[in-house]
Amino acid sequence: MKRKNFLKISALSTIAISNLNAYGLFNSRTIQKNNEIIKPPRLKAGDTVGLVSPAGFLSEKSLNESIENMEKLGFKVKVGKNVLERNGYLAGTDQQRADDINEMFRDESVNAIVCTRGGYGVARMLHLLDYDAIKNNPKILIGYSDITALLYGIFSQTGLIAFHGPVATSTFDEFSTKYFEKVLMNNSEKTLLPMYEEHQEDSYIIRSGHAKGKLVGGNLSIVVSLIGTPYDVDLTDKILYLEEVREEPYRIDRFLTQLISSGKLKDAAGIAMGVFRNCEIDPDRPSFERSFTLKEVLFDRLFDLGIPVVYGLSFGHIANKYTLPFGIEAELNTTEKSITLLENTVE
Repeated sequence: MKRKNFLKISALSTIAISNLNAYGLFNSRTIQKNNEIIKPPRLKAGDTVGLVSPAGFLSEKSLNESIENMEKLGFKVKVGKNVLERNGYLAGTDQQRADDINEMFRDESVNAIVCTRGGYGVARMLHLLDYDAIKNNPKILIGYSDITALLYGIFSQTGLIAFHGPVATSTFDEFSTKYFEKVLMNNSEKTLLPMYEEHQEDSYIIRSGHAKGKLVGGNLSIVVSLIGTPYDVDLTDKILYLEEVREEPYRIDRFLTQLISSGKLKDAAGIAMGVFRNCEIDPDRPSFERSFTLKEVLFDRLFDLGIPVVYGLSFGHIANKYTLPFGIEAELNTTEKSITLLENTVE
């Protein structure tokens, strides 16, 4: 190879690696580390929670509702400086949203971090998070929907247990509040998460059985979107929990097919699905008669995995939902349609 061409290729390679590194795709954490599990300190009445908007933008009215919700639960509130920023459909730039999360972890006066809402945008700024600061200042972080990407990022890069549960704008009904407090404010070694009674009617078992393993998961489309990234999580011997909203059956089929084709589900211990809200096709559309139902898609895609699978548990884009830890040992019982946490979730 001529010296001039060699130098040109070397220069281009350096630029390419620099670009990958800027997006967190070529660094010491690219291969998921076998981090030791870190449990955050439990929440106590009177503690301070920090509010952040890592995904979609938030209105001032919704921020006031968020503060009121947290204060009703007995907490003081600290608001991230960029929480009301707006950049298109995002709550500020990627850097602004990441800055708020980093600052809340570094702030010794903040005991837990509660996301104000989901939406879209978390995956865009995972490479901007200070994972060393997060690991060295462990505290509760909770949210759901698009916040799934944040749970994945934090757990995969630090080993810190995060939580899939209500955001600050959620409805904190009696059921949701009860299990928010049980999971985040108590350090019981065993916690039963039963189904909310009104969810029983629409729930069903796809393949019966019991499964034990660490709980991981979140929003289905986000889980699928993280495959092949540095933030993906190995599902071997794990119970995968999934929720979704406003996705028609053919899209659910596509997501599940990608999970299956990737080999991610080959050695999973079991699958627990929440309520997939508004995921049936509109019966007024001409394509309705030619579509599979959600139930038909779930049975078709998941039954042959040969592991326990149940649909309709009390989590997702619904009222009356419980809080699920990310990375804690648990047991799935499809007959009882329940999840039992087998160890304390907080210290």
